[in-house]
Amino acid sequence: MEKKLIGLDLSHIAEGGLQEKLDNELEKVFDNILDLNTEAKAKRKITVTLTMSSNEERTVVDTTMEVKSKLAPQNGVATTILVGRDLDTGQVHANELKSTVPGQMYFDENGEILTDIGQSVDEVEQETPQPDIIDFNKKKVGK
Repeated sequence: MEKKLIGLDLSHIAEGGLQEKLDNELEKVFDNILDLNTEAKAKRKITVTLTMSSNEERTVVDTTMEVKSKLAPQNGVATTILVGRDLDTGQVHANELKSTVPGQMYFDENGEILTDIGQSVDEVEQETPQPDIIDFNKKKVGK
């Protein structure tokens, strides 16, 4: 077996410092792969850079080691916002659409009925002044 002329084992160089840096970046990459908020098939990348500079005699080489990872970005999140202007005050209103159709009420996970923007129907009815309601069932027709 021929003797290696360059005796640098990357897992032992700098007392294992390079391997430690690589392990840290590998952990970030694998954590990113397991993150359900990222694209599963997106490519991740780890770059190891060795930068070397020698003395005038070219007998000593100072070397710095850098390890960087490029991860997949988090997936975007989408929603629908309802916007409008209060015709009396001119103020702009904006709320997230919680139901699938503007103006449609829906049941939340607890079975409560909510407006299309997630406000409790009971709360809305308490805030909105009700006009005088005439109960025709109670009104007697003249005898």
